[in-house]
Amino acid sequence: MLIEDHEQAKFYLKHLNYYRLRAYWLFFETDSTSHQFREGTRFQDVLDLYIFDREFRLLILDAIERIEVSIRSQWAYHLAHLHGSHAHLDQNLFDRRFWQRNLNDLMREVNRSEEDFVQHFQQTYTEPLPPVWVVCEVMSFGLLSRWFKTIRFAGTRAAIATTYNLRANFLESWLHHLAMIRNTCAHHSRLWNREFTVVPILITSPRQSLSNDFVSNSRNIYNTLVILLYLMDQVAPSHKWGKELKGLIYTCPQSLSAMGFPNDWDSRQIWQR
Repeated sequence: MLIEDHEQAKFYLKHLNYYRLRAYWLFFETDSTSHQFREGTRFQDVLDLYIFDREFRLLILDAIERIEVSIRSQWAYHLAHLHGSHAHLDQNLFDRRFWQRNLNDLMREVNRSEEDFVQHFQQTYTEPLPPVWVVCEVMSFGLLSRWFKTIRFAGTRAAIATTYNLRANFLESWLHHLAMIRNTCAHHSRLWNREFTVVPILITSPRQSLSNDFVSNSRNIYNTLVILLYLMDQVAPSHKWGKELKGLIYTCPQSLSAMGFPNDWDSRQIWQR
């Protein structure tokens, strides 16, 4: 590897950790045993890739935040209107194999919350947990995904999913996947050139526009971006997030194929909106 500025390299290795950066320079190695780099590989190339991925994570977190807040709201709204203010306490509404675990995790998140509205409730009422429109504000994305997945009533699941013009099975799968993506970002882990173990169900029906935007048999981040773009169109129709994302992608210092992008990605419908 060519190191043009040794002091710069020392500085970044000191603050970013050798093994964190190593995950990015593996891409430049011609042999994983001898750790030989492609001719002309510079430390700056690795650093540029790291900086791109950091900005990429922050932008994805921005979209996930808005989507998560919306789905929390819809989960609480439809449960309350269809099943009552404390629907989450009724095990008959959920898959009993998972209800108690979900409830225990929810109680832990409520009890450790320092939000004023939670403390006010605990000081004012004797109920074991606040109503759904309160608890939804302190549950993690992963827990929200699990509560949605275990709703037994198809009509309730459909009511929530219809807000996003989706079938419930797609929303369930996408929530599970996005919870994992959110955790990856929150722990500052690499998104670029990463294969994910939890992959979303893809819309394949030719009657639906997204079917031509996805890439089949991919475990990379590209399909996640299609999902985020679609959901952002639902929760914030006038958003500028897609433009920011597209602009950042154009600055990627290495091949987009490492993120699962097809060659014609920016001509596909989802990227043209």
